[in-house]
Order: sequence, then structure tokens, then C-alpha cells
Amino acid sequence: MARIRPFRSDDVDGLYDVCVKTADVGADATGMLEDDALWGDLFAVPYARRDPGLCWVVESDDGRVIGYVVATDDTDAFAAWFHDEWWPSRRDRYRRSGAPEPTAQDRFIAYGDRQAPGDDPIAREYPAHLHIDLLPETQGQGLGRRLIDTLLAELARRGVPALHLSMNAANAPAGAFYERLGFTQLASGDGSTTYGITVPAASPR
Repeated sequence: MARIRPFRSDDVDGLYDVCVKTADVGADATGMLEDDALWGDLFAVPYARRDPGLCWVVESDDGRVIGYVVATDDTDAFAAWFHDEWWPSRRDRYRRSGAPEPTAQDRFIAYGDRQAPGDDPIAREYPAHLHIDLLPETQGQGLGRRLIDTLLAELARRGVPALHLSMNAANAPAGAFYERLGFTQLASGDGSTTYGITVPAASPR
């Protein structure tokens, strides 16, 4: 049976793999961009590199990474680190097309380029944020809920008051999943839906 365990440094390739295979509204996005690694460099690996204590993976019986949750406990601090350290170390790998109409890869490069701390009321009230992805073979085992519960317990231990996430508005099953876990919808931009949840207080020892 699949198990959840803390991230290890040798899981990085697994994060890249799961990220691209779930990036198209939960489906496989392999080949959608000129370089598949861009998905992981934006939405998975930097979180594990900056704070591996907020990253857990789902490991299959045969040792593969088949899911994960990654997070930051401080969105603005993460954005500053991403802007100053992570993205400059990766940016030269990715080239804009120069086409009159931007390609999908052009748009995601632009997303990386504009990441920086800002005056976001959601980040002030819900300072932590997460990304969670699970391959289809994990479905029906309660692993998504267990990953979220594991993350919430660690955020509570750190004294973080609240958590948010943003997702593609077209991903209705994911929205239903978050709502079942107690997330509520927050102000959202075009094409995206943002959810937030208050982190339960840590249980006294």
C-alpha cells in the first residue's frame, strides 16, 4: 500500500514527474510546454528546496513518488526567495519563443518572472500556501486528505494561523475536494479559484 513520508533530497525527480503528469487540470501535461521541467521549477521543486520540512511525498509499493504536498509557511518570504535566489538559478534554461502571440511556455516564464512579495490581503490573512498533486493511481485511498492533515499539523506546530491555495477554476473535482476538507472560497482572479482555511490550533502535549 502507498505510504506518506517526509521528502528526501533524492525525491526531486519524482516531484518533477508528478508535477508535469498532473499539470493539465489534473491530467498529463507532457509536451504541452517546450520544456516539461518548467512545471516543477515553478510549482513543486522550489518549495522542497527552500523548506523540506513542509514537503511530504506519497511513495508507492515499488518506491516511486506518486504524489506530494509542498508548501511555504510565509508566502511573501517565499516569493522574495523565489525572485532573488531560485528563479535566477533556473531562468536561463527557459527561452521565450519570440512569436507574435505568446506560447504556453512564454506565459509560464512570465509567471516566474513576475513573482515577488507584494501587498496581497490574502497572503496577509492566510500566510501559508500549498501545492498538492496526486497521480490517478492514488485515488480512493484518502491520501489527499492525509497529506493536507499532515501539513496542517506542522503549520499548527509552527504557529501559522491560516493557509491558502489557488487552482485552475476549471478543476471542479479539486474544488469539491477542498470544500469537503473545510476550505472556503476567497476572492479569486480570472481563470483561477482561491481557497483558504484556518489552521487548527496545535494539540497540547
